[in-house]
Amino acid sequence: MPSESPKPAQKVTLGRLEKVDLRTYWREEEAEFTPWLAQEDNIRLLGDAIAMELEVVSQGQQVGSFHADILCRDTASDRWVLIENQLEPTDSKHLGRLLTCAAGLNAVTVIWIASDFSPEHRAAIDWLNQITQDQFHFFGLEIELWRIGKSALAPKFNIVSQPNGWTRTAAIAQEESLTDSQRQNFNFWNGLCVQLDRRGSIVKPGDPSMKDYMSFAIGRAGFRLYASANIDDQELTVELALSGEDAKPHFYLLEEDQEAIEAEIGTLLQWDDQTDPQECSIYLSLPEADPNDSERWPEYYQWLCAYLEQFHEVFSDRIKRLNANDYHPPVDYSFNPLKSISLPDT
Repeated sequence: MPSESPKPAQKVTLGRLEKVDLRTYWREEEAEFTPWLAQEDNIRLLGDAIAMELEVVSQGQQVGSFHADILCRDTASDRWVLIENQLEPTDSKHLGRLLTCAAGLNAVTVIWIASDFSPEHRAAIDWLNQITQDQFHFFGLEIELWRIGKSALAPKFNIVSQPNGWTRTAAIAQEESLTDSQRQNFNFWNGLCVQLDRRGSIVKPGDPSMKDYMSFAIGRAGFRLYASANIDDQELTVELALSGEDAKPHFYLLEEDQEAIEAEIGTLLQWDDQTDPQECSIYLSLPEADPNDSERWPEYYQWLCAYLEQFHEVFSDRIKRLNANDYHPPVDYSFNPLKSISLPDT
């Protein structure tokens, strides 16, 4: 008697995405949506959408007779970022306030968030990106709420307008005024940026550098990640740089955790408190690396990506918790001030 074939396993029923009206969660723009967006996790969600690391500085910043919804700092460049919110479709009143506040605050990145962008306002943001200098960036984003069945609501940012970085990058590479060294540096770092993007890396690249190093944000002013490709010394380096008046105490507080940090990264690091009172660094180098050898660039990108991500993961939370007042320099008990005093002969 033939055996019965096994019955197919019962498949789980698939849910359906449902778009939810924004007002079901945020009833008021100023009282509810702006404070929600200013929270650390939510501003990070916005930053992820536009590949920036943002640090909230203030809400409702006074600019003449206007108020800026949220003022942030771009931790990669330490420059101002202005955010204008509305839970309705875009209108000319908000556009006017956006530009007025941007001019008053000297913001170089402007982000307009709305439930829906009209074709005219999308064209206006595109036009601003075309006519302004490269250091100015204008973004238009639509905010949505989604859920599956009775699950929790999930916010989603959709970019409808952004700076045309690809066109600008391609144009830079073709500039005849660049030296051979600048062009090679640009091509090298452009390749690294492409790799970071493909990996969906936590390290967010900006525009490729024309120098032998490139910097990346790590979530707090006074701290920067650097990758360098030194032709003369034939080495690659990944570095956490500390700067400012609290650089030394921050460095020594991190150094107290050196053993755990190096265990998490998986290798020993160089800890350099330097002679400059406002500069310190923690770094790792790959010797015998020739940046001129383009055939080895994929190998170098793999090394740089891996350790940039390791540094970001290991240091980012630690540096956010640092408080310079927690550092207490050790007392030098070997110094006796009486020995330096010359007593007169009696």
